[in-house]
Amino acid sequence: MPGATIIPFELPLPQVLPTIEGNIDYRQLRQQLLHMDSLLVRSGLESQLMEKDLLRWQGQHKRIGARAQQNRQRHCRRALRCNIARLLIQEDYRGFAARLADSPLLQWFCGLSQLPCITVPSKSTLERYDKWWPQSNIRHVIQQLMGIGADTPQELDLPEAVDLESAFLDTTCVEANIHYPVDWVLFRDATRTLMKAVQLIRHQGLKHRMEEPQVFLSRINRLCIQMTHASRRTDTQRHRKKTLRQMDKLVGTVRHHARRYHQLLEQNWPKTQWTRAQARQVLGRIEGILKQLPQARKQARQRILQGQPVANQEKILSLYEPDVHVIVRQKAGAEVEFGNTLLLAENPQGLILDWELFKEKAPADSALLPWSMGRMESAYGPRLKAVSADRGFDSEVNRIGLAGEGIYNAVCPRSPQALRERIGSWKFKRLQRRRGQTEGRISIIKNVFLNGRLRSKGFEHRALTLTWTVLVHNLWVLARMQLRAAAEQVQARAA
Repeated sequence: MPGATIIPFELPLPQVLPTIEGNIDYRQLRQQLLHMDSLLVRSGLESQLMEKDLLRWQGQHKRIGARAQQNRQRHCRRALRCNIARLLIQEDYRGFAARLADSPLLQWFCGLSQLPCITVPSKSTLERYDKWWPQSNIRHVIQQLMGIGADTPQELDLPEAVDLESAFLDTTCVEANIHYPVDWVLFRDATRTLMKAVQLIRHQGLKHRMEEPQVFLSRINRLCIQMTHASRRTDTQRHRKKTLRQMDKLVGTVRHHARRYHQLLEQNWPKTQWTRAQARQVLGRIEGILKQLPQARKQARQRILQGQPVANQEKILSLYEPDVHVIVRQKAGAEVEFGNTLLLAENPQGLILDWELFKEKAPADSALLPWSMGRMESAYGPRLKAVSADRGFDSEVNRIGLAGEGIYNAVCPRSPQALRERIGSWKFKRLQRRRGQTEGRISIIKNVFLNGRLRSKGFEHRALTLTWTVLVHNLWVLARMQLRAAAEQVQARAA
């Protein structure tokens, strides 16, 4: 398919940034954004994403004027740069909108420096920018950026080529933005969501005979307090069972009212001030909870009243995030985590070469190694010459496969005897020693760029946010490589 033609459009006037002294953090951020801007322009990443968006957008419209296309291109450029800047400074939509309105530096980077006034995107526009491209497009330009850095590093003004010959793999858990999954707390979540939806419907003039929704919210909150304080009583188990029966009865009443209001809104939504889409939003909210409520009630009865465990694959961990799993880590401070498994592969320079966030329960680490190597070979060609990982990735199949491909196997063997034999190799020891830094890279991705957990809603959006994070992280690492080389040149000239 031929690529889309980008119509030249007027860029914002270059803004003269103020000189700020005495703040090293601002100076570092400014230098990072300056180098990221250079990387986006030199690599052609900005133009490629613009072309991909125009192809999709033009396929949805029959006739498009030049002015409309120029406006679309302008928003493409802003979407890319706003997403990069927002993830770099770790702000949510609302917070970044305020920072953007107040910061000449961010306005310059995001292309908002216009005369006579500056129009800043709202939080809703920033959310649309976040979903502007599908995940596959972002992944493709990341792989192309790594390929350019490896083949022609001078185009990106890099001091050295990107290393695509060595990969260090590891897995981790990316926690979802949910509270600790306690069974009876699901009752509170269901009651709160259903009664708030009923409250919205009643405000539109559609009413059935019932108590005020706020009454049910007060009751469930009071019962939650009783359940929390049950551990302080001598008859803890009896009090917990008694309180759960009261909560279960209350949730049954709430479910009955919610079903009646669901039916009422479905039949009479034209009488409200809502559009069909707004009515469907409220109806879908009610349907999602009513669909899961029987299983949540069964789960609570089985665990608290009957004292029987529930299999992990049958547990409801959150009424709002269905694609979240129990991941047993068996590590200090994180024996069990609730989220999705993430596979990362980095190179010796700290750049992320491959990644995957698993929607379903992830396979064993040993099964992930061939998948990751296949993706890297498809993206970068047969350049990989060495692979290092922990003992979870070791298997007989992987050893045979690496030997057949002529790739050096620096995966830590499971057998202590085999480890004693391999430890005599200087190359194995060097790669294993470097592999320990991958734990730090995972910590940077999770705790620095993601602030400890993914706050995006829905698995597809979480996977998209993670892909944006990898792009921002790699640009950040490449900018640091440029800054480090520039500092070394200054020191050499001074010497």
